Amino acid sequence: MLLSADSCHAKAAYFCIVGKVADTRERQHGPLDNFLGADARKGIAEQIKINEHIHATWVDVAFPEDDQPEEHGNLYVYPIDDTKFSLQLCYLTYSDTTTESAVAYSIQFFPSFFDQFPEEALAGNTYFSTKKTAVLQFSIEGSSATLLNELRLAEPRDAFTGLLLRSRQAAGLLDAALRHISKPVTVAEVPACRFLAYDSEREKILEACTIIERNDGRPPTIRELSRMVAMNECYLKKGFKALTGKTIHEYQQEIRINKAKDMLKVRGISVTDVALTLGYSSISHFSTAFKRVTGLKPCELLS
Repeated sequence: MLLSADSCHAKAAYFCIVGKVADTRERQHGPLDNFLGADARKGIAEQIKINEHIHATWVDVAFPEDDQPEEHGNLYVYPIDDTKFSLQLCYLTYSDTTTESAVAYSIQFFPSFFDQFPEEALAGNTYFSTKKTAVLQFSIEGSSATLLNELRLAEPRDAFTGLLLRSRQAAGLLDAALRHISKPVTVAEVPACRFLAYDSEREKILEACTIIERNDGRPPTIRELSRMVAMNECYLKKGFKALTGKTIHEYQQEIRINKAKDMLKVRGISVTDVALTLGYSSISHFSTAFKRVTGLKPCELLS
């Protein structure tokens, strides 16, 4: 059931999406770019199976030698209504022996995770009492780094003990993040989108992201997209902005420009062929869009 559109007003925030996707390897990273930055080059995302209340992924990341960010973590609080919210943990970590190899993690705690706790206990936590999206920065201390490695690399005896182990690790990471918040709460202008409390509605937004990622050469219109995921256009636009921090058009542009960068810089494809492959109406249109996002002309990336 969808609630009144008045209860959902989309403004700015960003969200690292982790959802129930049949094969995470087929997905591009989309909103994770916001956390890592435009210069990050990501490998293939790997899903970590935890349980229906907690989803996680990790991905190898590389940065330019002269622009490597420090290890850091962000916690995002996404209120859905007065008593329900979702949390997102994002991490960037480096190997103990080199800063050339980085791993990014994204751990999503869905509203159902918090149903096991009394409402008064949650209400007593400063970070959970905000009515709008909150972004908090925390330091990654030793125990968190260990838990992240174990979450990614541990090989339990069987499936059940594996789920128990990863559930404890994820809860331990959330506890550590809350204890090591290093910057005050920053509240982003995103009020609660109540219809996103339903798994089925969040799945439609995630499906829309996947459709956009797989059709970068011919992006669907909003009307086409809403029909493909069976969601009202208004809800699709508002829910999309709430979960990704971007409008549908901005997200489409980000996906296309990121692919263009790879085609130009890594594969050495000509500007003309890139523009045609990605469905731009002209080279001029492509060059303008590319420079607006990257600050560079497409030809500057050619090897």
